[in-house]
Amino acid sequence: MATRRMERTQESRRLLLTAAAGLFAEKGYRRTSFIDIADKAGISRGSIPWHFGNKLGLLEAVIDDQLQAVLGRFAEGRSDDPLDRVMAFVRLPAARLFITLLAEAVEAGSPIREHYARLHAALRHELRARIPAASLPAGTTPEAFAVVLVGAVIGLHAQWRVAPEAVDLDVVQATLRTLLPPGLNRAS
Repeated sequence: MATRRMERTQESRRLLLTAAAGLFAEKGYRRTSFIDIADKAGISRGSIPWHFGNKLGLLEAVIDDQLQAVLGRFAEGRSDDPLDRVMAFVRLPAARLFITLLAEAVEAGSPIREHYARLHAALRHELRARIPAASLPAGTTPEAFAVVLVGAVIGLHAQWRVAPEAVDLDVVQATLRTLLPPGLNRAS
């Protein structure tokens, strides 16, 4: 009996996380209500504070959950090529959540700012590990190059989400590849 209750509790939590992630990606954090989340999840809205304390606790759980999913997918990627890795990130469904909430993350005192700092630091770390310093132009560090590459990808991701008909990700990736130092093209 206790095992079944635990399973229902975990399932309820998972449904709420999934519903909230979708709604936060679609509407943003501030415009999403407990009622919206509960309706989408098919669960009582009283379950949200029981599982997460409050809306901020739910947001933090969604971001942590999605961050782990993204980093897991990033780490298990089939390619060691830094550009392939970041472009694969852009195409992940969870990436829409991150771009939608980015505007809220840059506000002073934002409750999600530290989560974004962790996401960006993790992406930079993964890229730095795959960037051979010898392949970079003189005076360029893998750390600085990772910052530039993550920044470029965030910008193109935002453009693609706003006007997907105007941004062909395959063409953009091929263009970015021509701009990379030769040692980084298909880095291993």
